[in-house]
Amino acid sequence: MTGLLGLHIMIVETSHNSGKVSYNKRTLKPLPLNMKKSNTPIIKHIPDFLDYCEVEKGLADRTQENYQHYLQKFIIWLKKTKKEALLPYELTAEDIWAYRLFLSRYADEKGRPLKKVTQNYYLIALRALLSYFTAKDIVSLPSDKIALPKDARAEKMVKFLNLEQIEKLLLAPNAKTTIGLRDRAILETLFSTGLRIAELVALNQEQFINIKDKKDLELGIIGKGSRPRTVYFSERALSWLKKYLETRKDKEKALFIHYKARRDAENRLTARSIERILKHYVVLAGIPIFTTPHTIRHSYATDLLTQGVDLRAIQEFLGHRSITSTQIYTHVTNKRLRDIHRQFHSGKNLKE
Repeated sequence: MTGLLGLHIMIVETSHNSGKVSYNKRTLKPLPLNMKKSNTPIIKHIPDFLDYCEVEKGLADRTQENYQHYLQKFIIWLKKTKKEALLPYELTAEDIWAYRLFLSRYADEKGRPLKKVTQNYYLIALRALLSYFTAKDIVSLPSDKIALPKDARAEKMVKFLNLEQIEKLLLAPNAKTTIGLRDRAILETLFSTGLRIAELVALNQEQFINIKDKKDLELGIIGKGSRPRTVYFSERALSWLKKYLETRKDKEKALFIHYKARRDAENRLTARSIERILKHYVVLAGIPIFTTPHTIRHSYATDLLTQGVDLRAIQEFLGHRSITSTQIYTHVTNKRLRDIHRQFHSGKNLKE
């Protein structure tokens, strides 16, 4: 059997009564005895993979949705190349290379190619599927053989708002109206806490029952990857939440609700609804159109770093598992170091 990069697997008989053992011809290391060849096409494994992500890996709904979305491109490629019946152990290095070429040369209906970072997302999803095969003892290519370009993330620049733009956004809602007051509370909460949109949507009224006499608030939440962390509401943000909650006479569980729901439907605002709300105020405030809830999260982290907070603390604030994720904000620290160098080590006091 030929594997990735031309590696071969040979089958040899053992001297014991344990049956046949598979060996990697290059490393001469035996493969696990319980590895099996699946006769189910790769495409039909995907629903089970997504269930595995939910039940055994405990991944967030959004992550599962992303995997499902990005694997659709792989399914399209399999069908286009008439390989929809391809079995896991039949996937070769040549197939991976052909798929990478497909992503590299892909263009949408407007002729726009996929960015390198986006191509990586498709490959990461496929790599996760191969990891699933390994976890389930299904013979396939090793996931670590799908290497990602080291400089692919370089083109992904963090987009954030400065404080002047944040101020314009926060002041955009008309807080004299019920909906405007709710929206002001949403925006203030996002910037004060750095919450992800899914974390914001999941907040409930009962978490804010005893805030009347508090100036600020520390709140424990369960974030991405089911990891607990503490988020902090400033006095300013908490004051707007208090004003908003004073208008709530309903018994809805959700903290942020919409006011046009059917009586038999839940009133909780969805992530999509909040994105639309934000987009409305972005236009109204005249700030960059790229602004999303995650842009506010970036702005939150950027502001803290500008104030001198170190990356390790930012990692805790944002709930990042690894400091590597937080290092995307080094654009701030790099500029700060440059400014410090200019101010204190320019050599301006030395004679020419």
